[in-house]
Amino acid sequence: MRASRLLSVLLLLQNRGRMTADELAAELEVSVRTVYRDIEALSASGVPVYADRGRTGGYQLVDGYRTRLTGMTEEEAQSLSLAGLPVAAAELGLGTVLAAAQLKLYAALPQELRSRAGRVAERFYLDVPGWHRGIESLPVLSAVADAVWGSRRIRIRYERWGQRVVERVVEPLGLILKAGNWYLAGRCEGTDRTYRISRVLELDDLGERFERPADFDLAEYWREWSEQFERRMYPRVARVRLSPRAQALVPFYAGSVGARALAAARESGAGPDEHGWLTMELPVEPGEPAIGELLRFGPHLEVLAPADLRAQVAQAIEEMSASYG
Repeated sequence: MRASRLLSVLLLLQNRGRMTADELAAELEVSVRTVYRDIEALSASGVPVYADRGRTGGYQLVDGYRTRLTGMTEEEAQSLSLAGLPVAAAELGLGTVLAAAQLKLYAALPQELRSRAGRVAERFYLDVPGWHRGIESLPVLSAVADAVWGSRRIRIRYERWGQRVVERVVEPLGLILKAGNWYLAGRCEGTDRTYRISRVLELDDLGERFERPADFDLAEYWREWSEQFERRMYPRVARVRLSPRAQALVPFYAGSVGARALAAARESGAGPDEHGWLTMELPVEPGEPAIGELLRFGPHLEVLAPADLRAQVAQAIEEMSASYG
């Protein structure tokens, strides 16, 4: 346990530079006294680590010191083949770079661990896009990524929902790959916004550097934006009944109404009635999209409320019945 922690201290100092004892303790979830003992152990073993005293001081390695890739466990070696997304790297123009990096990592491993890592690559493959979805054409993705790396402003012509084209000057802060689709998190006129890369029609790199906000957390931003997006997408709540057949169909409709039905069923805690039908509240889209999603279940789903949605579904069923005689 301690050997693993000592290696973690060494790699933290190597990758982040100077760190205080408090920062190391928080990162490793140990006491500050434990950090002191670990630093002494590293120094005694020949690692050139030294301390700068004072309020702005901390621990750091001698300039230029780099440790070899050692101490890797069997499980860590096996995970190497899953650590990257080759398709995503290729779309960003980093496919050959990723391949070269993996070769260097494998070369640094002992023979046994290298063989185990190779076996994982032979047995697991990650395919990001969902079924029945074409690969989006993304001619501007590499240019966007380059602007993100370089913290340079870009001007884009962007197709919003409803096919309305707008022009924006954006400070690109990060890229997100979600279910096979690329999104850009960027700041425009002081507001953080999200742009789907496939809707960027034209891009002009302005060559102007901007100061990246120190408090911007890409993962936290995406989590909050995703939650708000889902609330906007599904503003209504329908009360429905699902037959045993519909409950069996729910997993096959995941990604649509089925995914939300599955979550609603777990959260409701209510069991089926004497006929096996399950009643739940289900978030739905506004307008016609909700009707189409609900009709996917055929006669195995009944809308109870709201009354206007029930009437709309009933009308759609009558019109379908008339079409089929």
